[in-house]
Amino acid sequence: MKAFHQVRPRSLRILAVLLGVAFLAGSPSPEAQSLLGSRASLFKQNEEAEEHEFSYLQTASDVRDFADRGLLVRVPGNSDYRVADVSFPYARPEVKTFLDRLAGQYRKACRERLVVTSLTRPADRQPWNASPLSVHPTGMAADLRRSNRRACREWIERNLLVLERNNVIEATKERHPPHYHVSVFPKPYLQYLASRGDGPDVKTAANRRTAKTAKAAPARQIRIAKAAPKSSHHHSRIAKTKSSAHKKVRVGRGETLWSIAQRHGVSVAAVKRANRIRSNQLRAGQMLAIPAR
Repeated sequence: MKAFHQVRPRSLRILAVLLGVAFLAGSPSPEAQSLLGSRASLFKQNEEAEEHEFSYLQTASDVRDFADRGLLVRVPGNSDYRVADVSFPYARPEVKTFLDRLAGQYRKACRERLVVTSLTRPADRQPWNASPLSVHPTGMAADLRRSNRRACREWIERNLLVLERNNVIEATKERHPPHYHVSVFPKPYLQYLASRGDGPDVKTAANRRTAKTAKAAPARQIRIAKAAPKSSHHHSRIAKTKSSAHKKVRVGRGETLWSIAQRHGVSVAAVKRANRIRSNQLRAGQMLAIPAR
C-alpha cells in the first residue's frame, strides 16, 4: 500500500510550475500567448501530479492532516508578498520556495508586493467555475493577483513564460477574477534550482521531508473523486464480476482514462496495468477492469 501522501490519480497538469528564479529584466516582453491555457496544459499538470504521486485532498480535515504530517507547509507571506483571504494557507514546500523567490524578485522589479489569492483547495471547497482538472487539491498550485500596473504584468508574464519553457511550471492567465494560475512541478523545480547552484540546501530539505514521510504510517487513503451521480448516460455502467479484486466498467461516450480512474479512486497507471494497455485512447462501449483500491 502506498504511503498516505502518495494516493493516486493521474491528473492533468494545468497551470504553471512557478519556479522562482525569474530574471531576464532586459529581455523583450512578449505577449503571454502560452498563458492562455489549454486542455493539454491541464493534462500536463495532472500527469505531473501523478508522477509525484500526489493525493487529491477532498476535505478541510485532509488539508489539516497533511499539514500535521509536514507534507504541506504554511504560507504566511512576508515583506515581499501577502496571502489575501486564503482559507487554506498551505502548499507543497516547493511552492512556498517558489513564492518566496519570485516575490522577492517581483518586488525589486515592480516596487510592490505580490498578492497570493489561492493555494491548496480541497475538492469540496472548489469554486463553481473551477475546472474538474484543477490541481489545487494537490497543493502544487497557487493563484497570483494581476497587478493594475502594465509594467508589472509584463514582468511577471515574461518570467512565467521563461519558467514554463524550462518545464518547471504551467501557468494560465485567468480573467474572472483576473489572476495567474500557476502549477509548480516540484522535482523539475528542484533540479532547476540545483542547476543554478541552489541545489544543496533544497536537496537537504527534500531529504528531510522524505525521511519524515517514510516514518508516517498510512492511517487511511484519501478518495480521489466524489461519488459519481447515479443518473447520467455519460457515466460508466458498472458490471460486477465474480472477482472481489476487480470490477468491470463500460466506457461511456466522452469518458477518458483519467475521468474513469478518478471516479473509482484509482490511478490511471493502475487501470492501464489491470487492462495491459499503453494508450490513453478509449472507445465508447469498451470494457475496462478496475482494480480494487
